[in-house]
Amino acid sequence: MIDFAAARRMMVDGQVRTSDVTDLRIIAAMLELPRERFVPSAHAELAYLDRDVPVGVGGSRCLLKPMVLAKLLQAAAVQADDHVLDVGCASGYSSALLGRLAQSVVAHEEDPALARQAEANLAALGARNVTVAIGPLTAGWPPKAPYDLILINGAIEVVPGALRAQLKDGGRLLAVVGRPPLSRAMLYRSVAGDVSGWPIFDAGAPQLPGFAAPPQFVF
Repeated sequence: MIDFAAARRMMVDGQVRTSDVTDLRIIAAMLELPRERFVPSAHAELAYLDRDVPVGVGGSRCLLKPMVLAKLLQAAAVQADDHVLDVGCASGYSSALLGRLAQSVVAHEEDPALARQAEANLAALGARNVTVAIGPLTAGWPPKAPYDLILINGAIEVVPGALRAQLKDGGRLLAVVGRPPLSRAMLYRSVAGDVSGWPIFDAGAPQLPGFAAPPQFVF
């Protein structure tokens, strides 16, 4: 029988703290939340490994590595009064973390089965400031826009204009952009309607569907 509490501490001490994550709110949230709840029960022993953990039908979607997610959240500088869109929330782990840090969170998922899992997990944990929304990931969730922060849970090649448009002035967007071995975590900020970004650390993540760059015409 796995001691999940001990595994959780080992994850934080061995993967998160050692990756220069010093935000005590993120560390406390990761120590408290049962990550094993958000993965299929048959794979619960994988929940705290240093890897992207498959969830959903056929494991086509994943929870981000704990280190990558923690560093993204730290770079996002989540504020207690932030309104957040969590794109590709999968079974809801990242949304549960954000719910501990921000005022309100929209857990956005296009896979209905994963959205139902997220809703059940978040309800069981009492995450009352997190609501689940189902729709295409690339479209964001306009009914609750604009957002102080948008987190994209997976690797993308382009940031859709629809997501850029849903940022508040001064809002931030975090994503892993590119394909390994050339992918990087990026931080984007919206200033007077202009969204620009810069790399913050090298990172790999599973590709999210729908975010591929359009093919370029070559003469």
